Order: sequence, then C-alpha cells, then structure tokens
Amino acid sequence: MRGLMQDRPLLISQLLSFAGTYHAEREIVSRTVEGPIHRHTYADMERRSKQLANALKRLGTSAGDCIGTLAWNGYRHLEIWYAVSGSGMVCHTINPRLFPEQIRYIVNHADDRYIFVDLTFVGLMEKLEAEMPGVKGFVIMTDRAHMPQTSLKNVICYEELIAAESADFEWPEFDENTASSLCYTSGTTGNPKGVLYSHRSTVIHSMMANQPDALGLGSRDVVLPVVPMFHANAWSIPYGALMCGAKLVMPGPNMDGASIYELLETEGVTFTAAVPTVWLMLLQYLEREGKTLSALKRVVIGGSAAPRAMIETFQRKYGAQVVHAWGMTETSPLGTLGQLKAGMETMSEDEQITVQCKQGRAIFGIEMKITDDAGKELPRDGKAFGNLKVRGPWVVGSYLKGEGGQVLDAGGWFDTGDVATLDPAGYMQITDRSKDVIKSGGEWISSIDLENAAVGHPGVAEAAVIGIVHPKWDERPLLIIVRKPGSNVGRDEVLDFLKDKIAKWWMPDDVAFVDELPHTATGKLLKTKLREDFRDYKLPTA
Repeated sequence: MRGLMQDRPLLISQLLSFAGTYHAEREIVSRTVEGPIHRHTYADMERRSKQLANALKRLGTSAGDCIGTLAWNGYRHLEIWYAVSGSGMVCHTINPRLFPEQIRYIVNHADDRYIFVDLTFVGLMEKLEAEMPGVKGFVIMTDRAHMPQTSLKNVICYEELIAAESADFEWPEFDENTASSLCYTSGTTGNPKGVLYSHRSTVIHSMMANQPDALGLGSRDVVLPVVPMFHANAWSIPYGALMCGAKLVMPGPNMDGASIYELLETEGVTFTAAVPTVWLMLLQYLEREGKTLSALKRVVIGGSAAPRAMIETFQRKYGAQVVHAWGMTETSPLGTLGQLKAGMETMSEDEQITVQCKQGRAIFGIEMKITDDAGKELPRDGKAFGNLKVRGPWVVGSYLKGEGGQVLDAGGWFDTGDVATLDPAGYMQITDRSKDVIKSGGEWISSIDLENAAVGHPGVAEAAVIGIVHPKWDERPLLIIVRKPGSNVGRDEVLDFLKDKIAKWWMPDDVAFVDELPHTATGKLLKTKLREDFRDYKLPTA
C-alpha cells in the first residue's frame, strides 16, 4: 500500500523561492573582483536569477545543457548556480586551479555550451578558446564599465544580459533525479572525473548538512564560505544558507589572512569553512598582527586533516569551536562531522580535542564501514584500520560518461581510497590515503598522524610525510617541513619533539626542509609531486 501524501519533487529552485519569500531582506555581501563590497538581499537574488533564467532561454539553451562557470564565490556566481539548475540545466563549476590542459579537457568532456567567466580568468579562456569548439559563447561576469578588451568570440556582458530580461519566470517542475550540477575530481592521477549531482541528492544532502550535529546553520547565523563554490559545491553551504535564511558573506578572489579577517570582523561572521591551508594563513595573520576574533563561533575544517595545534589555537586562544569534517567530491561532499556527543561534556578539554582530531561521525544518510583488502569488514574498535567504504543517497553511483568503469561493489559500496579507523562511539579517523600509507616491515605507518604531530612544533608551518625506499624495511618515512617565518628549527630538534608523541618505530628516518609544499587544486598536499621530487633521496639509515 502506498502512502497518501503529496508527491512533490525536491528541487534546488525551491531553496531560492523559500529564501526569497521568508528571508527576503537577509543580506548577501560579496567582495567583488572589481574591488568594492557589494550588498543585496535574497529577494534581489531571486529576481536577478529569474532574469538570468529568461536570458539563458533567449540564448537558445535548453534542459540538460551544461553551463560552465569559472568564478570566485560571489553574488553573480550564486545567481548563475540557481538560474541554471532551477531551469533544468546542469551548472558545471570549473576549478581554475586545475592545469590549463585539465580545464580544456573537462569543458569538452562536459560539453559546456556557455561559460560564465569572472574577470580574473578572461586571459585563461583566451588561451583555451580554440581548443573548446563546443562552447558557443562567454559571459563575462561584470558590468559594461568593467568589460575588458578581449579576443574571445561571442562575448556577452553579464549585467547587460540580465538587464534586458523580465523577472517574470516560473521555475519549471521536473523529476527530482534530474541532474543539477557537475563537479570534477581534482585529477591528481589521470584526467579528472565528473561527479553529476541530482536535485534530489543535493536537497537531501543540504537538509542533513544543516542539522544541529552537522553544520548546524540557522537564520541568525552570518556565514562565510571561504571554501570555493568550485570545490564540491562549497560543501553545500550556499544551499544550506538559503534553506535556513542565514546571511551570506562571499569572499571573492581574496583568500589571504588579512582579507578573510576583515570580512570576519566587519560582517560579524559566526560560521566559516575552509581547508587547513587557508586557516594557517589566517592564524599566522592574527598572531603577527595581534588580532582577536569578536563574533566567530564555529570553524569547519575539511579537505585534509586539521592538525591538533590548529584546533587548540582556534578554541583556546580565539574562542571559536572547530568542527572537523570529512568528505569528497563523490559524497557531495559531506560524510562525517566532528561534533561531540552527549556525555562528552564531562571530558577534560584535552580529551575533547582528541575526539575532535578525528574526522567525526557519519551524518544520517551515510553508511560507513572499513574492510581489509579482501573485502572483509573490520571491527569498529578504533584500532583496526582498513579501506573506508561508504554508501548513501548523495554518494556517487558512477562517473560521468562511465569514466573509471564500475565504481560500486556488489553491495553498492563506494571505495573512497582512504584508510581509516572506526571507533565504538562512531567516530571515523582517516589514517591515510591508500596510496600514501607507508608500509614499513609489514606494518603501516600513518603519514597524516606524523604530519599533524610535526605541525605541533612552534617553529613548523606545514609538514608532509612520504615513504622512501629502504633496503631492510621496504619503506621508511621522510618528514618534509616548511618552517614558520623567522624559525630556524633543525632536524634534531624536530625529531626530539616527536619522541613522546608517536610510536618509536614511526620516527622519521630523516627531515628535509623546503620553502613550500605542492598542493592539489583543492588545497590538499600533492604527494605524487613530492614522491617525484624526492625519488632519488637517500635516507641516512639506508
């Protein structure tokens, strides 16, 4: 027997309609590429998105077409997001930090019809235009006064495009499983692969992300998504903010510590999210300038593991609670959030931070398990670690156009490529990527745990650990360090610092110092590059 409830599809356009109706006056504040701070409301955004939807129709686009964006977090990018998906088309957010040949590849692979381009990236598109024959035109996201001289063909000014249109537009209704947006993996090995989200998966994911034990967004929050919209849909924050009516603060192109601090303080930001490298810059700025944080309550850290020292600094020195998160493009992206459970309030602060250093608990809708290489499920005892597998309504079922072949096992589980532990309380901790774990004498060493321990040294800004070939032990760890400005910390001092923080047999066999570490397009350590750079490195113990 079927239930007798209304069968209404879950559509992204409903988020905009809700915000425009029930939170019409709530602000969206954007730092623009042109320079000034821009302010308007959810009512303004709804009106302009409808104008853009009419403009897209006039350009000859239709349901199912892919529309690309090459843009920072800003109010125009938000309007494009909602107008494209709301019209039944697919919004393809392109990561400008990818290599140019990867950008060319994904534009062609996605069959993008038009590309909306921030001023920053016009030159990049000029270099690639001839290699993207399927693109019909480029919409430059600015007004007439700031339109650049460009060799791009069929160029349209964004503000003129929408100004010519009426705001009279009815969002269409269609199957909630219709594709809504497209993100590509960062492509550390081979070409990036496309993850095609649906309206249903996105709305359900946003509902769960807004739960109190997840991101916990509410209408009284002021939200700064520093994580880019081209990085797994900014971790759902621009959807969740509209769902609850939070004020949105968009950082534009400026990700340095001073610029982020300015927005945090002038706009009274209560909630923000980004990868550890961004927070490293902010904390260094705060320390250097002697600044404090007056309004910030919650900081979400994801993308890669947050060092314990970073969590301690935010909470003890600046009074902002850290929420550790894990996810990936293939999980929309949220899988776990590191909120404490009932009963943990009686723990000591150090014990609580130890829990927070883990990547957190699965949010409702996500199932997780760890297995050995034969597929046998391993115990959830916090000690055994194995291949992390997930499934759920916002987890990838296959990649766009079948790239990568069959990605689910017989039980519908997706292998994340991470190695992790699960403890009895439900907390998951990433110990490594499967390709990065160091195998020494038949035992596994977690490069992530070593890195986080090393970053706890006051003279260390950033650390990476890779395995170096060893004639006796197969592999041994090499610790690679970027010193903090003004620090002259040396090898022996670092190793001595680690003595009481790691197992004796985990101790790195050597320490190398570099000026900077390579990162992927999403801010993660690029260990393939490090392994290439240190391919001929000889350990003193070898």
